[in-house]
Amino acid sequence: MNYYHIEVKINTPHKPSYFIGSTIRGAMGYALKKVTCINPSYRCEGCFAQSSCLYQQFYEEKNSFHKYRFDIELGSGKFDFSLYLFDDACDGLPYILSALEMMLTKNGLTKNNYTFNDIEFFLNGQTIYQHGEFKSLDILQKSFKVDSFCPDIKIKLLTPLRIKKNNRFLREDVDLEDILRSIYQKEQEFNHGEKAFKLDYIPHYVTVVKDLSYKPLMRNSNRQRQRMSMDGIVGELALMGLDKRSYELLKLGEVIGVGKQTVMGLGKIEVEDLI
Repeated sequence: MNYYHIEVKINTPHKPSYFIGSTIRGAMGYALKKVTCINPSYRCEGCFAQSSCLYQQFYEEKNSFHKYRFDIELGSGKFDFSLYLFDDACDGLPYILSALEMMLTKNGLTKNNYTFNDIEFFLNGQTIYQHGEFKSLDILQKSFKVDSFCPDIKIKLLTPLRIKKNNRFLREDVDLEDILRSIYQKEQEFNHGEKAFKLDYIPHYVTVVKDLSYKPLMRNSNRQRQRMSMDGIVGELALMGLDKRSYELLKLGEVIGVGKQTVMGLGKIEVEDLI
C-alpha cells in the first residue's frame, strides 16, 4: 500500500471545539466539490462524471472503505490536523491540496468561518506550502512496510474506537481479535478489492493489562441536521507473546485507522514496543 501523509499547521489565536474531525471533513468536502465539480447542475445524483469524481469517491460512495482519513487530537486546543491518502486516492493530491487551501484561507472553519493566513502544509515530512505559496510537489509516495517486530507491546486507543460486533457497537470492552479483524478487512479491500469477514489465521498473544473506558462524543451533522453520537472505546491494552502477523496488522492500523468513522479521525491507534 502506498500513501501520502499531509500535515497542516495553523498558527491562530482562535480555539477549536474538543472534536474537530467532523468540522474539518465537512469543510473540506464543500471545498473539494468546488475544486473538482464539472457538472453544470452541480448535482451528484445521476452525474455523468461520477465514476471519475474525487468528491464522489470521498463523500458519496456507500458501503466501502474510503481511501483517506483525517488524523486529529482530541481537545488539543489547536486547529492542526493531518490527512492520509491511500493508494489511487494519492492521484488526487493536487485537488486535495487546493481544497485544503480554499477551506482554510477563503471558506473558513466552524460556524464563525475562521480563515487563516499563517498556515503550513507538509507532505511526507517535507514543507510544500508556506507564506501563501505552494512549493514543488515532486515527492514520492510512502510505501507501507514493517521493518521491525516486538512481541511485547502496548496498544493505545487515542480517539474513540467504534467497532460493531453482532450488529452492535462495543461499549465497554474490546478484544485484540476485534481490532485485528477491522484492520484485516480494510487491508483486504484496499489490496485485493475483496470483502473479508474473519481473520485468515489465529493470533497468538497474552493480554497482560486492559485499561479501557467508554468515551461519549457528539458531532453536529449539517446534512442530517441533528447531533450524532461518535461514542467509542479509548484506553490501552498491554500484550505479551504477540505473533508477527498480528504485529504487522497493528502497525498498518496506525496508518489506516481502526473501526468506523476513521475519515473523521476516530479509531486512531498507536503501537508502542515494550523493550
